[in-house]
Amino acid sequence: LYPLTDAIIHVVRCFENENVTHVDGSVDPVRDKEIIDTELQLKDLETIENRLEKLGKQAKHGNDPKTKKMFDLALSYKNILEQGKSARTLKLSEEDARTAKEFFLLTNKPVLYICNVDEASAKNGNRYVEELKNAVKDEDSELLIIAAATEADIAELETYEDKRMFLDELGLDEPGVNKLIRSAYRLLRLKTFFTTGPDESRAWTFVEGTKAPRAAGIIHTDFERGFIRAEVIKYTDYIKLGSEHACRDAGKIAIEGKEYVVEDGDIMHFRFNV
Repeated sequence: LYPLTDAIIHVVRCFENENVTHVDGSVDPVRDKEIIDTELQLKDLETIENRLEKLGKQAKHGNDPKTKKMFDLALSYKNILEQGKSARTLKLSEEDARTAKEFFLLTNKPVLYICNVDEASAKNGNRYVEELKNAVKDEDSELLIIAAATEADIAELETYEDKRMFLDELGLDEPGVNKLIRSAYRLLRLKTFFTTGPDESRAWTFVEGTKAPRAAGIIHTDFERGFIRAEVIKYTDYIKLGSEHACRDAGKIAIEGKEYVVEDGDIMHFRFNV
């Protein structure tokens, strides 16, 4: 389970409601956050101690530079975790950060805090939100304000007009779930490219920095294996001109090769041969 965790979304209670009891008897988002932090840190400390034992044995019987690097990193993480700090607070070079991913530490994952507030606080938050903001100000994390109960009410409305009216009454520009999706994409460095044709248009998710052949492989492995080139239309051009045919006439279709780094919103047609 743990190696498959790419990020942590931490929902924190930031509302008062006498009908919704809290396990600790009071509302304290900073305390709740710290309890979860401690539990994850203890799990990571257990992971690191196990790895240190194995790496120590390997280091005694060999002279592998990577093993030595892993051992030194593990010692650094052990020191940080024993201080009650999360692994992400250890500052590393890009190379060491790539190596450190092999530990699969939970407190090294990017974090998104969601402040679950009441309806009245959905727009501007409240004192509990401010307390949590202050507590995480030095962390490399994001924080969102969402009223979960209100989101549930919005989801039950059938028409866009009804949802829009509900949001206007609350002074909100959009449902919180939209903000959550965008924040999660930023957290995971995810982008979207599109394919379109006479039968359907589809959106495909990829990681920032992905090159064209790899993006083609998201659709089908044969596309990556036999990749020849990609025909690319920029999203803004497509919206402005209205169709692939119009973009072609205007010279707005670029022919890209294997080194092309796909951009968010690209509309792509892949040429391949297997």
